[in-house]
Amino acid sequence: MVRADDIAGLLTLSALTGGGMTNLPNDRDALSEKIAWSTRSAETMPSSPQDEYYMLVLEDAPGGRIIGTASLYSRLGARLPFYSYKLGRVTHASSHPPRSFSTQLLFLVNDYDGASEVGGLFVHADARVAGYGRLLARSRYLLIARHRAAFADRTIADLRGYAANGASPFWKAVGEPFFGSDFEAADLHNALHGNQFIADLMPRYPIYTSLLPADARDAIGRPHDDSRAALRLLEQEGFSWDGYVDIFDGGPTVSARTDQIAAIRDCISTPDGRTVIADGPGRYISAQGHGPTFVATIEGAS
Repeated sequence: MVRADDIAGLLTLSALTGGGMTNLPNDRDALSEKIAWSTRSAETMPSSPQDEYYMLVLEDAPGGRIIGTASLYSRLGARLPFYSYKLGRVTHASSHPPRSFSTQLLFLVNDYDGASEVGGLFVHADARVAGYGRLLARSRYLLIARHRAAFADRTIADLRGYAANGASPFWKAVGEPFFGSDFEAADLHNALHGNQFIADLMPRYPIYTSLLPADARDAIGRPHDDSRAALRLLEQEGFSWDGYVDIFDGGPTVSARTDQIAAIRDCISTPDGRTVIADGPGRYISAQGHGPTFVATIEGAS
């Protein structure tokens, strides 16, 4: 679990994300607020999800250098409604002349209010080849397993959407006309303050995707190139995409029943109080501690 003295290492790590990660903003004050929120949440670990936030950090054991981070939200929509776009389809038909037309629409919804969320997964490039991203990702589920009552019955993950040359075609077509700012400025605001500003300014009516430019349509539900590995990990745990996308950049929102997430479903409790999940031949991830003392490690074959 993150500590207050991790701030310097997290700032260094955040400079490598390239933007677009609301859970790892390159801003000392914003990061300090998240660390403080995580600390308060870990110290209480309530018997039902309220409005908690937990930040995990991955340390390079020999030197203690922070090489990764991941986050969990216990309950979305506790402070403000959680907005998503839901893809739907409508078909129009005419008998004179005989013609039909089918297109997709984006509906602004709050379907995931009350769900838990895992996110903010980022691992330093030097550590990705060693499989540490998988350790960090699965440690989130072991935290849930060890404090099951503190999380909801459904869990989602909101992945970064596709961007080309630092710009989001989805934002340019859908958000920029209403917010009046380019992607870079909106991305910074999103990282520091969340995406509620988009929900406040966006139209409440469905958006016909056929009226969007081709590059914006192609970006709907498409993950950022750097998020594809994270998506594969989520799919391996049982998450699936049901047509929900992020209202900021159009990235996919995937979900799963919490008790059916593979790491939660298949983990076991040992007599000495650890929670363990197999993670390959002769290798497993072991978690121990509660709240602020929670820690997960890889054990066995490397």
